Amino acid sequence: MVRVGRGVAVALLLFLLAPCAGAARLPLPTRLANALAVPGAPARLSGAVAVDLLTGRTLFARNPDEPLAPASNEKLVVSYAAFRELGETFRFRTRVLGRGRQAGRVWHGNLVLEGAGDPTFSSLDLLRLATQLRRLGIRHVEGRLLGDDSWFDRQRTAPGWKTSFYLQQSPPISALIVDGGVYQNRLSVNPPLAAAGRFRQLLRQRGITTGPVGVGRAAADATELAAVTSPPLSEVVRSMDIASDNLAAEMLLKEIGAHAGKGGTTAAGAAIALHDLGLIGVPLHGVRIVDGSGLALTDRLTARAISALLLAVWRDPELREPFFRALPVAGISGTLRDRLEFRPTRGAVHAKTGTTDLATALSGYVRREYAFALLQNGYPVSWSASRKAQDRFALALAATP
Repeated sequence: MVRVGRGVAVALLLFLLAPCAGAARLPLPTRLANALAVPGAPARLSGAVAVDLLTGRTLFARNPDEPLAPASNEKLVVSYAAFRELGETFRFRTRVLGRGRQAGRVWHGNLVLEGAGDPTFSSLDLLRLATQLRRLGIRHVEGRLLGDDSWFDRQRTAPGWKTSFYLQQSPPISALIVDGGVYQNRLSVNPPLAAAGRFRQLLRQRGITTGPVGVGRAAADATELAAVTSPPLSEVVRSMDIASDNLAAEMLLKEIGAHAGKGGTTAAGAAIALHDLGLIGVPLHGVRIVDGSGLALTDRLTARAISALLLAVWRDPELREPFFRALPVAGISGTLRDRLEFRPTRGAVHAKTGTTDLATALSGYVRREYAFALLQNGYPVSWSASRKAQDRFALALAATP
């Protein structure tokens, strides 16, 4: 086997990704078209747009209005709708509610752990709740300890998913889920029950005993005994986009529906998200928002719709920075940590990836000069060919003075 040094490897990669000799003298649209000319990445199953952020002018478009499966580029829509409807400083609030009375060290009645859709909720949060109850002087709960996830509906998957996506691509969706649904080293299929069980364990660590655990709903007149809040939404969205977290995306979409729509359902959140896109002038012909993660087989976006969204966000002084900071950075973070890791793309490309068997995508910003959207489909899609085309496209933009 012949081994090459890192310097040689870098030079070889740049040579493979770079346009042909003299490309710097070619017009940008020509260089972008050449970048997409990769065997195994057919043009008829792709859509691409590049936009100048300063002028809003479209610099390149290929099949811009073709409805294509977006994979995790769907999370761009969820990110925008969440910021618009909830605000970047929004925090999820998880509470412990009781209906009964405290007599000395005993709480007479049930305690209810009420979820509010926090995808970051963890055992550390439960420990904080347990500490608050101990400070109230409670040492024993005479009644049951119940998990309440009624803030959302109880559909554990999203519409349009393959059966195999359940558990493999996302834990069961719930308004009350702890540690990403992992309980006793296993992924639980009953998140609110698992949350109550984990809470009981941590209460015992704090010297508080309870009756059996279960699932139930807090009474309207229940008293709040303890509460914790999540990090601000800006951090939640960043965590979702950096890791391309499917569960967080589905929970955020339901949260949008619960706050601004007809309830905590996927359909309610999707309706609000679609409406929000229309309000900022995103062309909706061919667009279908079915879930939050992009796993649904019937999700459809167009390169023009994504680029219009990216441009509208850029022109919004309140949303620009939190949205921009949430995206993976080439060669540095998240799903782009190991891609585009050399100059001029390293640190210059902030973009959301997307990968399924049928679709790959890369959409975002190059420096603060360009927005771009690139969707590629196939049956199945070639990951190697499509990613090579995406990287070449981003490189052509980054190499433009």
